[in-house]
Amino acid sequence: MAKKNSRNTKGRIISAAWELFYEQGYDDTTIEEIIEKSQTSKGSFYHYFEGKDALLTSLSILFDEKYEELMETIDKDMDSFDKLMYLNRELFKMVENRISLDLLARLYSSQLVTKGEKHLLDHNRVYFKVLRQTVIEGQQRGQLVDDISVNEIVKVYAMCERALLYDWCICNGDYSLVQYSSKTLPMLMGGYRKTHKEDK
Repeated sequence: MAKKNSRNTKGRIISAAWELFYEQGYDDTTIEEIIEKSQTSKGSFYHYFEGKDALLTSLSILFDEKYEELMETIDKDMDSFDKLMYLNRELFKMVENRISLDLLARLYSSQLVTKGEKHLLDHNRVYFKVLRQTVIEGQQRGQLVDDISVNEIVKVYAMCERALLYDWCICNGDYSLVQYSSKTLPMLMGGYRKTHKEDK
């Protein structure tokens, strides 16, 4: 129970911070405002984060929380390929509506030059666990090809998502990320969908 409470506290701080970053900009957001919005304490804030800059690496946690939320409400009988497309669409909706483009670009550029932990590639994240679970389910149901490994399919999916986010950043968000991805990702991932000869 204590572990869950600590996760909730950290999650509240992260959610409040990114909401404020989106609404008023990173530079104009103070730690005091984050503490107030998250309804936590200064002690709690500094227990989890050394300062405001440390929150920049927490975006992956926000993405993971979104995936956990989606998995609680998703139709369990949905086709696994459609489930992957749904997860992408809902995540990208969140990105478009809640994440500052400038900070997203800053996060990606920091991951390119960092010699430390590349948290976006951490395969212990909820993000990767959900993708692996969905692909395994798809292979078992005969909805995704099974002559390619689960890890390879997940790797390509995550790579496509990063590529779409990166392009959106360098184009300064001048198109709808959700609409473009909804058209493009099914084409990029279509080769992993199992087609049944009897359906032709």
